[in-house]
Amino acid sequence: MEDKIKKLNDLKASALLGGGVDRIEKQHAKGKLTARERIELLLDRNSFEEIGMLKEHRSFDFGMEKQQFPGDGVVTGYGTIDGRLVYVFAQDFTVFGGALSETHAEKICRIMDLAIENGAPVIGLNDSGGARIQEGVNSLGGYADIFYRNTKASGVIPQLSAIMGPCAGGAVYSPAITDFIIMVENSSYMFVTGPNVVKTVTNEEVTSEDLGGAMTHATKSGVTHCVAANDLDCIRQMRMLLSYLPQNCNEKPHDLPFEPQSEYRESLMGIVPESPMQPYDMKEVIHGIVDEDSFFEIHEHYAENIVVGFARLGGKSIGIVANQPYAMAGVLDVESSKKGARFVRFCDCFNIPLLVLVDVPGFLPGTDQEWNAIITNGAKLLYAFSDATVPRITVITRKAYGGAYDVMNSKHIGADMNYAWPTAEIAVMGARGASEIIFKSEISKADNPQEKLKEKEAEYQEKFANPYRAAARGFIDEVIEPRETRRKLIKSFSMLVNKKVLQPNRKHGNIPM
Repeated sequence: MEDKIKKLNDLKASALLGGGVDRIEKQHAKGKLTARERIELLLDRNSFEEIGMLKEHRSFDFGMEKQQFPGDGVVTGYGTIDGRLVYVFAQDFTVFGGALSETHAEKICRIMDLAIENGAPVIGLNDSGGARIQEGVNSLGGYADIFYRNTKASGVIPQLSAIMGPCAGGAVYSPAITDFIIMVENSSYMFVTGPNVVKTVTNEEVTSEDLGGAMTHATKSGVTHCVAANDLDCIRQMRMLLSYLPQNCNEKPHDLPFEPQSEYRESLMGIVPESPMQPYDMKEVIHGIVDEDSFFEIHEHYAENIVVGFARLGGKSIGIVANQPYAMAGVLDVESSKKGARFVRFCDCFNIPLLVLVDVPGFLPGTDQEWNAIITNGAKLLYAFSDATVPRITVITRKAYGGAYDVMNSKHIGADMNYAWPTAEIAVMGARGASEIIFKSEISKADNPQEKLKEKEAEYQEKFANPYRAAARGFIDEVIEPRETRRKLIKSFSMLVNKKVLQPNRKHGNIPM
């Protein structure tokens, strides 16, 4: 028996070493942690239970039979984060550069199957050179098996991806199907084709960092939702993100203890400027409403004219979608519409109530927007809100003009409660533009057209550029002082906690893609 136990322990020790001491040191020299170190930091202490530690590849071509590493380049298993069950896989770059083989993929698929069957989140820590080319189509089939499970798990369990090294070629599509991606600066990248192929095909010269680095995808493509400074920060963000999410689509997010006090916030009274043309930072409004230090922004550096993220309000998890007057005056455009729609869809999948803060002058005009399908992309945001069945509350802080008023969770598309601050302006367009159209003839005939325009602008503003007409029609439930917003929202979300919506009997809707 002792010999058998020794053999077992030797195999386990070999698996724990991955590709060996030298390769582990090289990983550390790059400022990167190993797969096992990452899992140890991600999960609660001593909670990790490994599955498939001794699994090996079955390839006998190109001398691969002489290179066997227990675990085959990926560590898989389950554990807990803050006491909650999660499944995790971490690719081990010290073994074949983390390249995916048939058995490597089988281990990941096994974890994903268990996650779906048991209704718990799955977290992937990606650090791989791509498909193991020595296996040919077997490795490609392994990727497809993973993609298929990603798709089946979508909207059933939260799927989170950390890109902590290279992720290229077909490997990028699995993270792309998951719900959130966090990339590490200066050590991770994602692209379908690398710099060498780009140069061959298009004659462009570009570095891996510029082509698919963390900040490239955070600012230009929107592929990554969050950027981390290093592996430790990435793990910290992953744990924090998970804290806002439920285990699966049949549960609600976990509430934190909350003792109601005076929920008035005087700081909200002076944020919106007197001038409708002056910008302000909507994040100040968000921080003034939600529980202290609870706002976790998603896509912070992408489409900055709309702000999305998670927060807690009275201890409860909520999703926030807010126009940002500080960037492009808060207009809706192609990128912000896609960003908002995707976030709304996620929150609705996982029973996370939505708070919408509105200050929007309309959709961005121009040939660039029209040729890049602002019609279809704007419709994505409209569809996402209209289709959402979670509690939805809107607060209009200032401008709500034109079709953008409708799109931003108006009463007409199913919002549960709609509030407005006294500074709100709900109209087809701004007072000046409307006056130039409505009173065009009268202004042109005036002795002083500019004075007449100002007169008519003031007249229009008095009549329409306020929240009271909308309130009189019931489109706004209540006009409230900014200071009482937090109190109103806590009570309203509490009132809506058992909301249920009967959906039409259909396979699924066809969101404009």
